[in-house]
Amino acid sequence: MLFTKLGLSQAMVDGVKAMGYVDPTPIQLRAIPLILAGQDVIGSAQTGTGKTAAFALPILSKLNAHSRATRVLILEPTRELAAQVETALRDFARFTDIRVAVLFGGVGYGKQLDALRQGVDIVVATPGRLLDHLQRGTCRLDQVQHLVLDEADRMLDMGFLPDVKRIVERCPKQRQTLLFSATIPPQIDALIRWAMKTPQTIEIGARRSPAETVKHVIYPVAEDQKSDLLRALLDQVNYQSVIIFCRTKHRADRIGQLLKKNNHSVAVLHSNRTQSQREMALKGFRGGQYEVLVATDIAARGLDIADVSHVINYDVPQHPEDYIHRIGRTGRAEASGDAFTLMVPDEAKHVVAIERFINQRIERTKLENFNYRATAAFHEPRPGQQGQHPQQQQRPQQQRQHQQQKNKVRLTGESYFARSRRRR
Repeated sequence: MLFTKLGLSQAMVDGVKAMGYVDPTPIQLRAIPLILAGQDVIGSAQTGTGKTAAFALPILSKLNAHSRATRVLILEPTRELAAQVETALRDFARFTDIRVAVLFGGVGYGKQLDALRQGVDIVVATPGRLLDHLQRGTCRLDQVQHLVLDEADRMLDMGFLPDVKRIVERCPKQRQTLLFSATIPPQIDALIRWAMKTPQTIEIGARRSPAETVKHVIYPVAEDQKSDLLRALLDQVNYQSVIIFCRTKHRADRIGQLLKKNNHSVAVLHSNRTQSQREMALKGFRGGQYEVLVATDIAARGLDIADVSHVINYDVPQHPEDYIHRIGRTGRAEASGDAFTLMVPDEAKHVVAIERFINQRIERTKLENFNYRATAAFHEPRPGQQGQHPQQQQRPQQQRQHQQQKNKVRLTGESYFARSRRRR
C-alpha cells in the first residue's frame, strides 16, 4: 500500500514523496489509520522501523495549518532524540506553515523563548527543560490535543517518570495520547492505565530478537588484550562506518583517544560532552567526516544514523534489552549489518542473560592471525547447551586443569569457534 492510500493530507503525501519514501513500514501501515481516527495508540516495534513517521504524519495531517496555540506535545528522553524528531517534523511539514519548537537543556533559553513567543503548533521537549518553561510561565499546555510519549521505556530507565506525570497533569484530559517505544516493559503499564483511554496496541515483530538483517557474533578475549583485539578488528574488517559502545564515559574517552592515535577518524558521544560537541559528533559521523563513533548507551536508542555497517560492543551490555538496542544501530531499513561483542571472562554471565532473553545462542568466533592468550572466556558451553550458565558446564577443577595441561590450552581448532570472514 502507498502513502497516498492511508488518508493522509496532500501536504503530508507531498512531504513524504519529497523525502524519497514510497512504501509505508508495517508500523506506519497499522498506526496511521488509528491515529487519524483519533484513537489512543501504544506502538511497539524494533528500532529503525519508522516509529517517528508513524505518529508524525497523521498528527501533522490533522493539524493542517498553523495556529498560535500549542496543540501537540512530544516528549523525548534525550536532547539528541528531541532534535532529531524536530528535524523530521520540519521535513514532513515542508509544504505547510506549521511551526515546531524544540526545548532541551544544555543550551540557553533565548531561541526557545523567541519561538514560544511567536507561537508554535508543536513542542518537542525533554522533560526537565519543559518543566523549567512551565514553571517560568513561558510555555502552556492547556490547548494540547495530541500528546506523544516517545521512547517511554528509556524515559523510565532515566528516572523521568515522575516528571512525565507532572507534565501530563498540565495537559487537558480530553486529548489523544500516543505511546511509542522499542520495548514496553511491565513498569509502563501503570502509566498507560493512568494516561491513556482504551488504547489500541500495535506490536510489530519480536521485541526480544535482533533484526534478521544483523549478523552478530561474540569474540572471547582476555581482559588485557581487549583493546588490542579492537584495533585488530578495525584493521581487518572492511567497514563503512562503525559505532563502538562502551559502558562508561571515561572508557569511551579512552578508547576514542586510543583509536585517534591509530589514525582513525573518531567522534565521541556521551552525556558529559557539551551540546555543541554532541551535535558536531553526530553531524560529522552522519556526513562521513568520522568513520568511527565511540559512544555510551545514549546513542543506542532511536537515533537515526543511516548506513552504519558495523556495531562493536567493547563492553557486554549488562541489560539484555540494551543489547538489542545497541546492535539495532546497524541493519536498519532492511540493510544488512554486522555486530561484534568483545567478551572477557567476567562478562560471561551477561552474555548468558542475553542469550536467554533472545532465546538463541550467539556464535563465538576468533579473529584470524591474532595472537590470543589463554583466558577463561574460551571455556563456554558448546552448541546444544544454550541457556545454561557457563559455570554449570565446567569440569571439576582438577580434571579441567589436567585437561588444559594435556592439551596445552588449545586456542585454535576448537570446533565451536568459526573463523571470521572479512567483508568484501
